[in-house]
Amino acid sequence: MVEKALLLIIILRIFSGSIDITAAMLMYKFNDLEKAFYINTLLALVGPVVLIVTTGVALFGLAEKISLTRMICLFAGIVLILFSLKAK
Repeated sequence: MVEKALLLIIILRIFSGSIDITAAMLMYKFNDLEKAFYINTLLALVGPVVLIVTTGVALFGLAEKISLTRMICLFAGIVLILFSLKAK
């Protein structure tokens, strides 16, 4: 039997992948660089949201198995990844 937290993460990742594939098909259909750029920009918003939500679900599922310090370090790592994406 699959844990609920794991199942939710799997569903979110399938959903995220479906959005990526749909975006690629739309880029191909429109055949326009400006529209492709716009679609790609929207995808840049989806990725970090999925990362944060799936990590939060995983940590919630592991809450009793890992220490508070380790949880804080993991969230700090995610914040640093997101910060580095915006840094020049």
